Amino acid sequence: MKKTRMLNDRAPRKAPAKKKFRKKGLIMLHYGDGKGKTTAALGTALRAAGRDWKIAMVQFIKGSWKTGETEAARKIFKKRFKVYVMGDGFTWDTQRFDQDVATARKAWAKCQELLYDKEHELVIWDEILYCIKYNFLDTGEVLRALKKKPPAKHVILTGNHAPAALVRIADLVTEMRCHKHPYQKGFLAQPGIDY
Repeated sequence: MKKTRMLNDRAPRKAPAKKKFRKKGLIMLHYGDGKGKTTAALGTALRAAGRDWKIAMVQFIKGSWKTGETEAARKIFKKRFKVYVMGDGFTWDTQRFDQDVATARKAWAKCQELLYDKEHELVIWDEILYCIKYNFLDTGEVLRALKKKPPAKHVILTGNHAPAALVRIADLVTEMRCHKHPYQKGFLAQPGIDY
């Protein structure tokens, strides 16, 4: 019996070699066609708040929607987590490229302000990758800002497409893939789950 149990044990039993801890502000990408990009960023924000960090999130697309994440941030984190909802809504609602570009530029200005401030340890640029994909923002401009960020500042970028240049400079890259979605069966976005 003992020998069988030993043969079936696939769990790692040896700890990986410990590396010396070095503090570094990370650039993190959560992208892909699957759900969970903003949710992953908010999970990191929750962890950061538990360490008494100050966090700020700029939302590029979501506009007048009352979302669970913004309500939770206001209720739970109070002054520790600021959310700037700066979008005009989805592109099929706005219907104007020039308006979408102007709105993205305003949100980008806020991102740069937060990136270089001394107040926030973590900044989240929620949905910025959509703005890059749709040509509302220039990838090069975002790259230049990230390369000049303060060394200890952590930045999370979300959206469905990550340009290769951003993937190269990022410290952590997670791609969410959709294998199945309730929308495919006719279920619309659910409050508390999707927003």
